[in-house]
Amino acid sequence: MASDIQPDLVLRGGTVIDGTGAPGFTADVAVGGGRILAVGDLRGVRAAQEIDAAGRAVAPGFIDVHTHDDLACLTNPDMVAKVSQGVTSVVVGNCGISAAPLCFADGVEEPFNLLGALGDFRYPDFAAYRAAVERVVPRVNVGALVGHSALRLMCMDDLGRPADARECGAMGDLLRDALRNGALGLSSGVFYAPGAAADIAELTCLAHLVAAEGGVYTAHIRNEYDGVADALREAFAVTAADRLPLVISHHKCAGVRNWGRSAETLGLIDAARASQPVFMDCYPYNAGSTVIRADLADGEIEVLVNWSEPHPEMAGRTMKDIAIEWGCTQAEAATRLMPGGASYFQIHEEDMRRILSHEACMVGSDGLPNDPLPHPRLWGTFPRVLGRYSRDLGLFSLEQAVHRMTGLSAATFQLGDRGRIAPGMAADITVFDPAVILDRATYSDPKAIAAGIDLVYVNGTLAWADGTLAGERAGRFLARSGCC
Repeated sequence: MASDIQPDLVLRGGTVIDGTGAPGFTADVAVGGGRILAVGDLRGVRAAQEIDAAGRAVAPGFIDVHTHDDLACLTNPDMVAKVSQGVTSVVVGNCGISAAPLCFADGVEEPFNLLGALGDFRYPDFAAYRAAVERVVPRVNVGALVGHSALRLMCMDDLGRPADARECGAMGDLLRDALRNGALGLSSGVFYAPGAAADIAELTCLAHLVAAEGGVYTAHIRNEYDGVADALREAFAVTAADRLPLVISHHKCAGVRNWGRSAETLGLIDAARASQPVFMDCYPYNAGSTVIRADLADGEIEVLVNWSEPHPEMAGRTMKDIAIEWGCTQAEAATRLMPGGASYFQIHEEDMRRILSHEACMVGSDGLPNDPLPHPRLWGTFPRVLGRYSRDLGLFSLEQAVHRMTGLSAATFQLGDRGRIAPGMAADITVFDPAVILDRATYSDPKAIAAGIDLVYVNGTLAWADGTLAGERAGRFLARSGCC
């Protein structure tokens, strides 16, 4: 009986958006011991703290399924960029790029420099990384994928060819150990140099192991430009035999020649979904962001420099302007700016909206927390989906928007006690104003805090209140359901 519970907190009279996609309903939510104890009419229940949530949405804490926060959650554990958006859990280790299992003797190889500095890479096995998260206690929960490129760096002396049987076995040993220590699955990024030489046989060997252990496989596919269709087919082939859950990372049709092709690519995904579990994630912007690459500075799209190691003064300027000043092509300018990072305005708005609206699409920021001038998606992704694309443009309902960033995400990544407002679930809760919520981060001011996030609770502990950090850090390491 609800009257028998003794909660620490009751949120009263809010509109519960429970994460399933079902219509919102007015209810009280009781929290105690880090769990949701009851949801409903709790007028007879009293708690030490009672908050009037009338006029606010009470939703599960948002799950950012595509992050590169592997090291940021340890070096900057308050995670303001995430908790200020209502994010209570992050999935790290995407795009084949993970902090564990990996160590560098000298410099940090690209693209691992997106994660952090040399001294931050000190996790030769996954258990050491998990222990670090548990010791630091970040402000948000952390679930981790193992990066295929990290495995290659640990097990191969020549990255320019496919792995042989011995190397696949060594990678498999590290991967199996990680999965048995709570890793969510494997990520690949054959778009990037450390993983580019891998063939289907190498990837399938590892995917088979992930399937046997009950994990998930995420793929930054080989080509998001002219070859996007073939790259999708490659990803499907890697996971098809085992029906291993596949997530297409930050799905897009990049480059001017591919604008409009999302109808085609989503058709391919739908066809694959008829026989195997396929999902995707997407960020709500028409620019991507990664390391500076000469091949991406094609002169057809705008490129905004986020940072440059040899030319830090160029941050915030366009590649076109820099090339004009230097009297060279944009590709040549990009080469001179490396290593560095940039935002590439390579996505058509209509393609992004079509992908974001798909029933199998989750929300992921793909933010790069170490960029001095980051893409605004790091700070604005989730309020932007809720404010601009759900409320203002009506792309989907508020309930569907929340589902794509909570219930669907938790189910896909096997976070069994997250993603829903229901008795027994972990008390990760975001209270926001549906009429006000909106991103404020821009390319010129990328760290502006979003509007409309009132309260954020992580494992029942207040983490964010009225525009500022609050309370103690209470994040946890999230192993996949049924594992350790």
